[in-house]
Amino acid sequence: MTDNAFKALSNLAALSRSSAKGLPSQRDVAPRWSGVGFSCMGYRFVIPMGQVTELMEVPPSTRLPSVQRWVIGLSNVRGRLLPLFDLAKFVGGQIGNQKKTQRVLVLENDNLYSGLVVDRAYGMQHFVSDTYDKYSEELPDGLAKYTTGSYRDASAEIWGVFDLDLLANDDEFLNAAII
Repeated sequence: MTDNAFKALSNLAALSRSSAKGLPSQRDVAPRWSGVGFSCMGYRFVIPMGQVTELMEVPPSTRLPSVQRWVIGLSNVRGRLLPLFDLAKFVGGQIGNQKKTQRVLVLENDNLYSGLVVDRAYGMQHFVSDTYDKYSEELPDGLAKYTTGSYRDASAEIWGVFDLDLLANDDEFLNAAII
């Protein structure tokens, strides 16, 4: 009986091997770059993954006295005080009127925890690395100052690469108080 069981298992293994499909062929896959997509003043941008800690709806906030016009206020997010800034106003523009589509991009690094309110967030965006261009489309000076290049998506839409580290190290951004 043991010989019959062994022969049956051997036959089953041989049958499995003969009917198994091979591994998929190796294809050359272009390297990809991913970031978090958002829009500001009608322009589309992506932020490198490591620069955004969180993406959220705009929370209620409290206005602060004697601050720049682009400071929205202070919000309590899970027990932490999050300063909120209107990115469009900071760069000299105006945020869109669609409050329900506005989102907050939370920036957190060694010395800064803040939220940037933008017109819309698109979540993860993926680009073929070959579509990177050192130059971006014509942007207002305020936005161009923080843009390090651009990617083109499959539909030929241009997405500027917005560098939050450049913003976080800008003395004008760090000095939100009116003196």
